[in-house]
Amino acid sequence: MTPDDFRRIALEFPEAVEGAHMGHADFRVRNRIFATLPDDATGMVKLAPEQQELFMRVDPAFTPAKGAWGRQGCTLVRLAAAREDLVRDALTAAWKTLA
Repeated sequence: MTPDDFRRIALEFPEAVEGAHMGHADFRVRNRIFATLPDDATGMVKLAPEQQELFMRVDPAFTPAKGAWGRQGCTLVRLAAAREDLVRDALTAAWKTLA
């Protein structure tokens, strides 16, 4: 998966828009961030902690962000190693929480 793949999927959701946050792309619904592209190798998906744990059990490409953000469900995705179907599922879960 590439950053462009991640971007394409994130923008498929109703009302999803791309913005910028701290120098990198973010994806919002109703002005709330549900995902970001911190760099060319990594995506971040805002999940509930229970969802985060499930994705991490299924695919090692998913890891918690550092510190409190990770404990709250912010989940990093190593794009090159990630399965597109699981990234789509994670983005769907994040989008649904905020939409």
